Amino acid sequence: MATYRNGNHKGSVKVDRPLSINSSPKSSSFKSKPSPPSSGLRRSSSGSLGGSPAAAKNDAGVPGRVRVAVRLRPRNAEELVADADFADCVELQPELKRLKLRKNNWDSDTFEFDEVLTEFASQKRVYEVVAKPVVESVLDGYNGTVMAYGQTGTGKTYTLGQLGEEDTAARGIMVRAMEDILEDISLETDSLSVSYSQLYMETIQDLLDPANDNISIMEDPKTGDVSLPGATLVEIRDQQSFVELLRLGEAHRFAANTKLNTESSRSHAILMVQVKRSVKGSDSSLSSDNSNNSHMVKTFKPPIVRKGKLVVVDLAGSERINKSGSEGHTLEEAKSINLSLSALGKCINALAENSTHVPVRDSKLTRLLRDSFGGTARTSLVVTIGPSPRHRGETASTIMFGQRAMKVENMLKIKEEFDYKSLCRRLEVQLDKLVAEHERHQKAFEDEVERITLEGQNNISKAEQNYADALEKERLKYQKDYMESIKKLEEQWVPVVSVVEDVVELKNMLQNETRLRKIAEEEVNNLRSQLEQWKRSEAAGNSEMLKLRKMLEDEEHQKVKLEEEIAILQSQLFQLSFEADETRRKLDRGGSGKVLGGLDSLISQVRHPQLKDSEKGEKASIAKLFEQVGLHKILSLLEAEDADVRIHAVKVVANLAAEETNQEKIVEAGGLTSLLMLLRSSDDETIQRVAAGAIANLAMNETNQELIMAQGGISLLSMTATNAGDPQTLRMVAGAIANLCGNDKLQIKLRGEGGIKALLGMVRCGHPDVLAQVARGIANFAKCESRASTQGTKTGRSLLIEDGALPWIVQNANSEASPIRRHIELALCHLAQHEVNAKDMISGGALWELVRISRDCSREDIRTLAHRTLTSSPTFQAELRRLRIDN
Repeated sequence: MATYRNGNHKGSVKVDRPLSINSSPKSSSFKSKPSPPSSGLRRSSSGSLGGSPAAAKNDAGVPGRVRVAVRLRPRNAEELVADADFADCVELQPELKRLKLRKNNWDSDTFEFDEVLTEFASQKRVYEVVAKPVVESVLDGYNGTVMAYGQTGTGKTYTLGQLGEEDTAARGIMVRAMEDILEDISLETDSLSVSYSQLYMETIQDLLDPANDNISIMEDPKTGDVSLPGATLVEIRDQQSFVELLRLGEAHRFAANTKLNTESSRSHAILMVQVKRSVKGSDSSLSSDNSNNSHMVKTFKPPIVRKGKLVVVDLAGSERINKSGSEGHTLEEAKSINLSLSALGKCINALAENSTHVPVRDSKLTRLLRDSFGGTARTSLVVTIGPSPRHRGETASTIMFGQRAMKVENMLKIKEEFDYKSLCRRLEVQLDKLVAEHERHQKAFEDEVERITLEGQNNISKAEQNYADALEKERLKYQKDYMESIKKLEEQWVPVVSVVEDVVELKNMLQNETRLRKIAEEEVNNLRSQLEQWKRSEAAGNSEMLKLRKMLEDEEHQKVKLEEEIAILQSQLFQLSFEADETRRKLDRGGSGKVLGGLDSLISQVRHPQLKDSEKGEKASIAKLFEQVGLHKILSLLEAEDADVRIHAVKVVANLAAEETNQEKIVEAGGLTSLLMLLRSSDDETIQRVAAGAIANLAMNETNQELIMAQGGISLLSMTATNAGDPQTLRMVAGAIANLCGNDKLQIKLRGEGGIKALLGMVRCGHPDVLAQVARGIANFAKCESRASTQGTKTGRSLLIEDGALPWIVQNANSEASPIRRHIELALCHLAQHEVNAKDMISGGALWELVRISRDCSREDIRTLAHRTLTSSPTFQAELRRLRIDN
């Protein structure tokens, strides 16, 4: 039998035993050094385990302060460029375990933590100073928590959840903790189980079973332990299965692309590791005394089981909306994240100030961490910060969170139980032995009875055999007399029997022949009917083929006529466009001061938007024109007969639509409908360009996007893109469609009305601004598809691939224009995240571009995303191995 690592025997009613940690809350920002982890364990003697449970329950545990370490992330590529002329906002003094936060060039605040880890600190050192003492406590039967807190993009997930499959030195706390646990326990006598879940939008979801998306929190009223009984619980037997479990959970975790982080976690990840270890107490045995065929159990004591729970929490990053650029659904996610982190901060403030009320139930996150802060668990917190002075406010907030957390004390308790199940199994074994011995005695008795029975049966059989022999002799005698009598009768009736048999045989043969003839006739009739049906079917098929051929020839003639008519109409359209441009230039030269008959002073204001104030003589702005004229009057001029009036009016509406405060008013007054009518009815490319720009401005609002789709906006924009030749008009149309591509709800309808094909059709222009908008639209569409596939609302290949966008994406993935290349690289990464697209991307050449992006992309976040996508796809990995490419 294996032994516990401090020498006690293994084995598990529940006894709480204290974990002695000599630490106390600190009153200032300068913290004293923590006590060594090895001295933090205090085990009671084995005699205490046999005491009364009431005595154990009176032991409330000893104080154990929350340990806090700060880790600095090195500057990323973007910060190296943007902050090249600025110093870091923090200065670390790891030997003094201090951190200085600069206010300016001559003043700074100083803080002290339990550990200060520089940007050069290895993953191994981070694990040893932050998590290893907690893991050792869990192995000794205590609850433990390791948590990471910090701004988005500062390395929380890297610190906790990095798998390190390519570089073992990069392994995070989760992987290293499991290695230590597996090394210390015995899988024959101990058990190890893991659950992995996420808290997303105040809903707990199972990362190992995405269909299980509404898990409830259970709190033990006696011990206060928090658990998730509805989460999937997996038994762990080796390290590889645990890594596969982490990879599966990470694939189901919600993430989004923000300005601060390409793969920003949008949920709090909670890994729960439950360790159950058997500790053998004082010698316990089952003894029996054989006397008078009775077996009695003298003395026994049950073994003991220690239960420890390790909780690793990867919090979603706090972020400011104006810096992260979150919008739409991502904005709602950011609000939920900030609310839960705010609730956690309130709880820690209350605990640090010894408040009588701690608002634990304000958030599910605080309920989950109830045992970690102010509970019975040993807790280590690592706060991650960045060096950039642009985020000094977020860095200061993170540091203050860690300072307050260091004032929180937990009451550490060991969790021990008597293992009555093991004792029951031993008693069952003893009972089985007694039952087996009883069965042996019963078998011997039954064998003796059977022997006596067989002997009596043999005697009976001999008597019966003698009687049977005499009876058989008598029977043979009578049978012989009977046979002789039958023989005499047969000699007399042989001729008659012979004739009767011949008649019966002939009758049977005749019946068989008749039956066979009927069957043959039926088969012949069936074959004839089938032959007639085939002939009729062949004739009908030939007739149908002739009709189809004639219809095909008519369609060919009709197609030729339509193509000729289209060519004529196009030439006429080009001629009309040329004449309209000539007429417009003549009008511009001929004097714009003419006032057409039938227009009032309002039309004059729209045609000449530079109004003069009678008192001051200054030019009126568009806002003043809006106040003086009124929105409804301006919109009415969009339907004016004078082309100049319509042009000036649509320009005014476009300028108004550029302001977010005016967009709702324009839509309520029917401005969106009027702009769509202009696209449908006007042939003037200036009007089409300005109207498309106004619609693009309105399309930045999610509510307006649904209205544009409901009124056929995509079809009108697609038609405008087909007919337009001016690059600026195409840029406006592409920008409007790109904004619509970012709405998750409109994906199917946008594609069904030709939105994707319209985007791909506009690349014929070749203008960089147009191509940049097309690339942005494709990236938005691919991002929404990726999110829908992750959430399980979409299956099957990407609609972009089905509409033929992949060749253009691959062709422009290495474009010299930075905006085009960046959007195309993001689109490729989003498409490659789903295995169903892998084969099309390999055959289309996208795999080579993904390999290039993972190696040569200038942006580290996109490069990391491409590398992760390649390594997580079995299809890509198989193709790279086949081509002998090392990624």
